[in-house]
Amino acid sequence: MIRDDIKAALVTAMKARDSEKTSAIRLIQAALKNRDIEMRTSAGSSDDDVVVMEVLQKMAKQRRESIEMFEKGGRTELAAAEQAELAVIEGFLPAQMDEDAARAAIAAIVAELGATSVKDMGRVMAAVKERLAGQLDMSKASGLVKGALG
Repeated sequence: MIRDDIKAALVTAMKARDSEKTSAIRLIQAALKNRDIEMRTSAGSSDDDVVVMEVLQKMAKQRRESIEMFEKGGRTELAAAEQAELAVIEGFLPAQMDEDAARAAIAAIVAELGATSVKDMGRVMAAVKERLAGQLDMSKASGLVKGALG
């Protein structure tokens, strides 16, 4: 489980006295704790790895946006700190599909569902999210699905 890998990485980082990695992993654990608290009151996904991947992907997206803003603002030291956190976060995420593999997987889903036009995009995106969650950035998937349907 990803959650166990995160706990083990925290112990390793603490023993190595790697303060940057330790703080980044603690941020991840805090976000996971917040998500667990949110899920107590709502009926959410029961698969723990899916929940952890969603949290990690959200955190990675936030870091990418922050890096972009800091670089535009000329704050390279803050961008470097965010980049270090992003590297730690991405270390726990599964490998992402390359664009060619993503196109092939989406084309297979489109063919399987018999989708022919952009009107079917909702059905296709639901299937893509269900099958390729964690392996593919859904913002990129949207463009690839439009291309496959258009």
